[in-house]
Amino acid sequence: MNARTLNPESNFIEREPYYEPVGGEITIFEAAYANRLPVLLKGPTGCGKTRFMEYMAWRLKRPLITVSCHDDLTASDLVGRYLVKGGETCWIDGPLARAVRAGAICYLDEIVEARKDTMVVIHPLADDRRALPMEKLGLILEANDDFCLAISYNPGYQSVLKDLKQSTRQRFVALEFDYPSASLEAKIVATEGRVDAALAERLVKFAQMTRNLKGSGLEEGASTRLLIHAGKLIANGVPPVIACQSAIAQAITDDPEMLAAVQELSSSLF
Repeated sequence: MNARTLNPESNFIEREPYYEPVGGEITIFEAAYANRLPVLLKGPTGCGKTRFMEYMAWRLKRPLITVSCHDDLTASDLVGRYLVKGGETCWIDGPLARAVRAGAICYLDEIVEARKDTMVVIHPLADDRRALPMEKLGLILEANDDFCLAISYNPGYQSVLKDLKQSTRQRFVALEFDYPSASLEAKIVATEGRVDAALAERLVKFAQMTRNLKGSGLEEGASTRLLIHAGKLIANGVPPVIACQSAIAQAITDDPEMLAAVQELSSSLF
């Protein structure tokens, strides 16, 4: 199958993404969107923040432009820059500018990983101005009425250098995400991982065991995403202990002692 080239501004999510609500997050997001308020999602890795954004983009019938933030992401990467094409210098919008023009939902994933100058860029978009300064062009781009700014971060990875400042976070409506209840998480794992309910329940129990080790050798326990990965391997014939070793244990730690401990936990259940 050939790869498809998608235009982010017109990349509407056509099929409903599978998402199980865990509280009132859908209602709150819809109210924030109706009032043109930016949204902050906070929670651990792999708990469903990105899937939630995909679901809301589908539900609101808006294109979704996602930017995975990293240490080298600059304001120019988001806003745009001049490039030389065919011997001519032309301006190319960045993903944030494209979203502002098109009335898309722009989701900046793990915003604290980006360089600090990116925060200055999003501030005027995240208050009543709803504007994007484009200094290199000498203009200010006003956001389309349908534009929505959403950001996410993992509070568990906060540090002095990578914390979300009050000047940023107090511009946003905040939604806190966590791993679902055991019964709901088992339902998600069974559905997405294509395994039976009993096996899904054991995978969730295993995840809870690893989460209890957070701060005692593990930075993070097994996420719902990793449980789904393990479920898919098992559904394809991989023995459960090996699936848990490859999809979960090796993904959450490189420490030999912790690997042995986590693998022992999986062996006790499978």
